[in-house]
Amino acid sequence: MGAPYTGRCNCGAITARIDAEPVWVRQCWCRQCQRAASGSATVNALFPTEAIHITGELKWSGYDAASGNRIEQGFCPSCGTQVMGRNSSRPAACVLRLGFIDMPNDLAPTAAIWLEEAPKWAVIDPALEQWPQQPPPPPSS
Repeated sequence: MGAPYTGRCNCGAITARIDAEPVWVRQCWCRQCQRAASGSATVNALFPTEAIHITGELKWSGYDAASGNRIEQGFCPSCGTQVMGRNSSRPAACVLRLGFIDMPNDLAPTAAIWLEEAPKWAVIDPALEQWPQQPPPPPSS
């Protein structure tokens, strides 16, 4: 399966259509993501912002990340489902939480990042590309 993808929060107040393939899909083990995921990694797919069509109104909350970037998290104000994130270093792209995207789909992480902050009990697939912190941005075209 490929684009377009669809997604919804637990209560259905927020829905989405995504008209592109992700740039990447990653697990993030930074402490902020562990807090957001209640102890585990977040699993995120990066899409061009212009390809994401959200219905419903997200509530936003933000913080300064260890990477030095400003991160904003969008979630459903009714049920609390995490929907997406914005990063000041990537104004033309947003991440969608993989759990928000409807199944079935073929999206799976290809990398795990911020592993130096992962708990000792974390199980990281050795087949994933691995980064101790934030990987470098892709080269400019």
